[in-house]
Amino acid sequence: MSENRLQKEAALMKLDKLIATREYIPTNEFPVPVKEICARYERLYTGAINDVLREKCLLDQNLPSDIMPLRDEMTVCGVAFTVKSSPNVMIQGEMTFRSKMLDEMTPDGVVVWDTSADTEASLWGGVMTATAKQKGIRGAIIAGGIRDTKQILGENFPVFYKYRTSNGSLGRCLITHYQVPVKIGKVTVRPGDIIFGDIDGVLCIPREIAYEVLVRAEEIENNENQIFSWVRSGETIQQITDKGGYF
Repeated sequence: MSENRLQKEAALMKLDKLIATREYIPTNEFPVPVKEICARYERLYTGAINDVLREKCLLDQNLPSDIMPLRDEMTVCGVAFTVKSSPNVMIQGEMTFRSKMLDEMTPDGVVVWDTSADTEASLWGGVMTATAKQKGIRGAIIAGGIRDTKQILGENFPVFYKYRTSNGSLGRCLITHYQVPVKIGKVTVRPGDIIFGDIDGVLCIPREIAYEVLVRAEEIENNENQIFSWVRSGETIQQITDKGGYF
């Protein structure tokens, strides 16, 4: 076998490993139903969850800080359903592909939409909200624009977004993929990962450790509730730290 052929095969093998790493989609089962996972996460807050991710040396799980809830009180947790679009003048086939995507959405999902840093169009609006809600989707994380804001608010559907515009997507953006790994900011989101969002932003919790992170975050919340009670009772800083409290 020639040296050139060996080099080509070696390069291909390395590419296969890269593909397996970059395009891996987790499918592990949780020890409790997904609805319970979501309900328990929604009783928590991003700070506690983020601290657990830090304990696991995962420092880049927070989506860009300019993605915020439409209402401050909106909190959402669900299984990532990923969508990718990009600025594009093409229109043909868009509605067919979009309809196919909507058909494949399943209950307890959260739509996570990578817009390829689009700054002109809205990718989410009133009809999409009503459709997603009807299919049991729990919320949407749009790394770009939304419109029909009054209609979305009327549905009381958690939406996190970057900006509002009346510009529609047809003729401006094209959906290129869905249910594939996407990267938003520093965060890679894979279909099946757990997404949690509240007033302080949006986190992606890798599916493989999502239940473990949940249990530990619940412990942190309980610990902090205890610290709050010590503070409110007038105990000194030294007394609190002696009992294991922190600030």
